[in-house]
Amino acid sequence: MEISIGKVRQLADGSNPDSLSNRMRTRRFHLFESLAATLPRPLRILDVGGTNEFWENRGWADRDDVQIYTLNLTAEEQKHKNVFPVAGDATNLKEFGDLSFDIAFSNSVIEHLFTLENQKRMAHEVQRVGKAYWVQTPNFWFPMEPHFHVPGWQWMPLALRIALIRRFRCGWRGPCPDPVRAKQLVTEVRLLNATELRAMFPKARLCPEKFGPFTKSWIAIAGFPGTDSVRLP
Repeated sequence: MEISIGKVRQLADGSNPDSLSNRMRTRRFHLFESLAATLPRPLRILDVGGTNEFWENRGWADRDDVQIYTLNLTAEEQKHKNVFPVAGDATNLKEFGDLSFDIAFSNSVIEHLFTLENQKRMAHEVQRVGKAYWVQTPNFWFPMEPHFHVPGWQWMPLALRIALIRRFRCGWRGPCPDPVRAKQLVTEVRLLNATELRAMFPKARLCPEKFGPFTKSWIAIAGFPGTDSVRLP
C-alpha cells in the first residue's frame, strides 16, 4: 500500500519537464530572470542548495556574464565554466563576506532545516551575503504537502506522521521501519507560513505563487529595482 497516489507523484516529478512542478518552476524563473535583467553584469549569484542540473535546465550554464556558486553540504562535481559547486552550511555562510554576491538565491531549501532557529539563521545569512535575494519555499497552509504528497500532512500530529512513514511510502520518502530514521525524515521538513517569513525577511516583498484559489508557495524578494510591484504572471 502507498499513501501517495501515482498521479500526484507525476505532477510533482521535478525530472519531468512537463510536470506541474516543473511548469510552475519555469514560471517562477521567468520572473527571476526579469528581475535579474535589471542588475549590471557580470552577475555573481550564490544559490543555496542549488545544482548543476537546475541551471542547465534554465539555460544559464556556461554563460559569460554570470558566475553561479551552488552551495550544498557536499559539493557537486564542476561541469560548467560559470557554475562553481562549493561545500557549506546554509545556516552559517562564514566563507563569504557581507554583500559579496549580487544575488543570494534559494529554491525550496529553507524548509529542510529541521527547526525554526535554523531557518532564521539561514534567512540572516542570505540577507547578509546578498545585495539582492530571492528565497522560495512552499506555503504551510497549502493543503497538499509537497514532499510527502499527503493532504494535510503538515497539520497532523508528529507521532501519526512517523507511524505513517514507517509503514507506507509517502511521496518521495518511505517506507522507513526504523523509528529514529523515520523521525528524521519527518522532522527535516518544516514548512513556513507568511507571518514567519515576514519576520525573517522584514525588508522583503512576499510574492505568492497561486494554484487555483490557494497560495502554493511564497517567494521572499528584495534588493531588485521595482521589487515593490513584482508579481507572478
